Amino acid sequence: MATYILKRLGLALVTLWLLSVLVFLACQVLPGDPGRAILGNLASPSAVAALDHQLGVDRPLVEQYWTWVTGLLHGNFGTSTQFRAPVGPYIKAALVNSIKLAALAFVIVVPLGIVGGVVAALNYGRAADRIISVAGLSATTVPEFVSGIVVIVVFGVALKVLPVSASAGAGASPASQFQHLILPAIPLVLILFGYIARMARAGTIEALNSDYARTATLKGLKRSVVIRRHILRNSLLPTITVIATQLGYLIGGLVIVETLFNYQGIGNLIFKAANSKDFPMLAAGVLTIGIVYMVATLIADILYTVLNPRLRLGGAE
Repeated sequence: MATYILKRLGLALVTLWLLSVLVFLACQVLPGDPGRAILGNLASPSAVAALDHQLGVDRPLVEQYWTWVTGLLHGNFGTSTQFRAPVGPYIKAALVNSIKLAALAFVIVVPLGIVGGVVAALNYGRAADRIISVAGLSATTVPEFVSGIVVIVVFGVALKVLPVSASAGAGASPASQFQHLILPAIPLVLILFGYIARMARAGTIEALNSDYARTATLKGLKRSVVIRRHILRNSLLPTITVIATQLGYLIGGLVIVETLFNYQGIGNLIFKAANSKDFPMLAAGVLTIGIVYMVATLIADILYTVLNPRLRLGGAE
């Protein structure tokens, strides 16, 4: 297990380095001049050039990249050109907010999706299977901004049972924060339910048709015992990777939802940084999301290996 984890961790570090190169190069080719973005269109060319020199954006790309990476390794994410302040605290606060929203959606959609998929598989070809499958597929195809607008209009404007804004304000109680996060969590639950339910359904159907399930049934074990002891553990193995991938999406891919509900998460922060040409904030935000995705995938790989006794760690790639 230790060897397997080290291999995966090494691969993750290489991937993270490649991501840092791509993020840095992408920020370099984006249109706009940081000095001009800070000083405005009325500033003289000499003033813009002086500020660019102070920021270091006129140095060779290799030198800029090395300075940026070494700063990251020392916990220095750079200085935001938009806020004229260190990037780190903004990234940390936005990431915490995104984790709160992702956690609420996660604890709702994972059990709901797994139960829905298992129930559909146990009723394969029947009405329950068709209803769950069609509902999951339909919910997945609806974009977040559409379902988000619908829940705002229905629950926030018409019924007025939930606040429209996702931000509860500084010093709000956990109950108030939870209440403000319900509406933005609904579009996430709707779009992820179908993915998780389909994987759980497919895995359960495969497990039900396996030799070990038929053997357990022929031994006279009750159906509930067969499902609990033999079906669920094996049927949910393929679902683990999907759940981990969606966890990364829940934290890093919420630009539309966070913008729609005026939530100060990392997706919204990256969107604003791109609009204001705040390259240090943009690069740090994108790199943070990449780290979240890689950590989630690494955890999924480890869990899959632990739960699957047939996988030989010595032959794992």
